[in-house]
Amino acid sequence: MSTVDSVIQTRSDASAVKPPAIAVEDLTVSYRQHPAVHHVSCRFEPGSLTAVIGPNGAGKSSLLDALTGRVPPSTGRVCTGGLQRGALAYLPQQSGIDRSFPLSVLDVVMLGIWPRIGWFRGITAAQRQAALHALTLVGLIGFEDRLISELSVGQFQRVLFARVLMQDAPVILLDEPFNAIDTRTTADLMRLVQHWHTEGRTVIAVLHDLAEVREHFPLTLLLARECVAHGPTSEVLVPKHLMRAQQMAEQWDEHADWCAVPLAITGSRESS
Repeated sequence: MSTVDSVIQTRSDASAVKPPAIAVEDLTVSYRQHPAVHHVSCRFEPGSLTAVIGPNGAGKSSLLDALTGRVPPSTGRVCTGGLQRGALAYLPQQSGIDRSFPLSVLDVVMLGIWPRIGWFRGITAAQRQAALHALTLVGLIGFEDRLISELSVGQFQRVLFARVLMQDAPVILLDEPFNAIDTRTTADLMRLVQHWHTEGRTVIAVLHDLAEVREHFPLTLLLARECVAHGPTSEVLVPKHLMRAQQMAEQWDEHADWCAVPLAITGSRESS
C-alpha cells in the first residue's frame, strides 16, 4: 500500500460536498479573432467525473479557461451555479509555470488558500498544519522547505495536487494532470482524483491517454473545437466519434471566419 493510500484511508470523513451543476451554453472562445472553442453546449452534473479529450488544438484547455473565468466567452456563457472563483480549483499544465522563481514547496501549497486569506493576512498554525497534511497526502512530507526548482516533474506535480487539496473546492479542473510523469506518481495522483469523486466533488480533467480515460473516467467530452460527443465513456470512445473528431481536425481552416455555423453532428447523447 502506498503512502497516499494509507493516508486517504485514515483520513477522517469530510462533510458532504455539494457542488452545483455547471452548464456551458453555446460557448465560443476566440483568440486573435479565431475560435478555439466553437458553439459548444454541455452540462457537468454535480459530483461527476469527466475526461475532456480531443485532437491537438481541439480547445480542451480553452474550455477550462472559460470555466474558470480566466478567458471571457466570445459568445454564449458558462453557468457555475453561483460558485465564487475561489470555490473552483484549477491545476494548470506544468509547461505554463515558471519554476525559476525561488519559492519553497510549502509556499506553493499555501497559495491554495490565498483566495480565502488574501495577501496581507498571516498564516496560522492550523493552516500550516493543513498544508503539511496535504503534502502527506501526496507523498511529499519532508519536502516543504525545498525550492520548487529542485524538484522532478513528478514531484512538482504532487506539489500542485497538494495546492488543490488546500483549496478544498467543490469543483476541480485539471489540465493534463498526468502528462510526462512516471507511472507510480500517476497511480498515486489518480487515487486522489478518485477520492475527490467519492467525496462528491465535480472533477473535469483534460487528458490524452484513452486507456486511462476508459479505466478511470465514467464520463467523457470529446471536442474538436466543437462538441463531437458527450456522455458515458463507453458510448463516446467509439470509432465513429474518434474518426469524426480527427476528420474535423483535418478540416480546420486557420483563415476561416471566426464564427461560422457549427457542423451538424448526429448520434445518441451528443450536443453541439
